[in-house]
Amino acid sequence: MTDTVISSATKEIVIGFERPFCVIGERINPTGRKLLAAEMAAGDYSRVRADALAQVEAGATMLDVNAGIPMADEPAILAESIKLVQSLTDLPLSIDSSIVAALEAGLAVYQGKPLVNSVTGEEERLESVLPLVKKYGAAVVAISNDETGISEDPNVRYEVARKIVEHAADYGIPREDIVVDPLIMPVGAINLAGRSAFDLITRLRTELKVNTTCGASNVSFGLPNRHAMNAAFLSMAIHAGMTSAIMNPLHAEEMGAVLGADVMMGHDPECRRWIRRFREQPAEGESAGARGNRERRRRRA
Repeated sequence: MTDTVISSATKEIVIGFERPFCVIGERINPTGRKLLAAEMAAGDYSRVRADALAQVEAGATMLDVNAGIPMADEPAILAESIKLVQSLTDLPLSIDSSIVAALEAGLAVYQGKPLVNSVTGEEERLESVLPLVKKYGAAVVAISNDETGISEDPNVRYEVARKIVEHAADYGIPREDIVVDPLIMPVGAINLAGRSAFDLITRLRTELKVNTTCGASNVSFGLPNRHAMNAAFLSMAIHAGMTSAIMNPLHAEEMGAVLGADVMMGHDPECRRWIRRFREQPAEGESAGARGNRERRRRRA
């Protein structure tokens, strides 16, 4: 059984095969958000603050923090964002950057054990990111592509993941500190992308024995009613063995799918998390008995 432990200064969460699904909130990311990017580049972190608090309220397990803004001082902005978010919440964070200097800046100020997002199978990337992961005692997302690009063949993506796990071991990083992103393809472009993903997720769990994550919305790219498609994918991916996803916790349909899948997989004993999330709260001044009478009248109607 593989458990990946991530922590802040005061809170520990575990990504694992028999654990509740880990929702990694994706909102603190300026990619495709011109206003957020402009504000962060100008030193205005008010929207970062709002996005962090909204995702915590929505039920995120962790938060991803990205500061990828062209022509900006990404290391400084990422470090400031991480310090701010850690002052607002005790949720652990994923430090997200393609720039090694930014990753190191974020790791240097982080309190706890973060998840580094990410490393690929490219030799240069392995040799630059894995030493940082080891130095700071972090866990890392391993993305299943290398110098050849992203293969549509799930067997090739499995081999890239295996290569990253083996290289990490050379640096003293155990497999429980590696969370593999098998790269989910859009089903609108590749009809069997869903089936291939589920088979690969199961194989990563049973053969490589690693936890998994993905950018959940990738699967629905280019399709209408994306929230419904994402929800269907998430529930099936959890059944296949996926243990986390980078997603938007503000989307109720996807969060409902995650929480429901946790119930069905036996990861929510006595449905406590489901009930706590969805039980109707009494109106102000209304007693529990009055609420019960109202619910019974509704059922008879």
